Amino acid sequence: MLNYAIIFLVVALIAAIFGFGGIAAGAVDIAKILFYLFALMAIATFVFSLFRGGKR
Repeated sequence: MLNYAIIFLVVALIAAIFGFGGIAAGAVDIAKILFYLFALMAIATFVFSLFRGGKR
């Protein structure tokens, strides 16, 4: 998921360089959403692993 966020960020940067402001803004919004979703899932996984004791 973090890979997709980085891809959308690169697409936004390239679109901004070529002057496509609307596309760049949309790609940045998608990248932000994906990054926050990734961060939330990473934190949830960390918290759940603490409650399980880190054992499998």
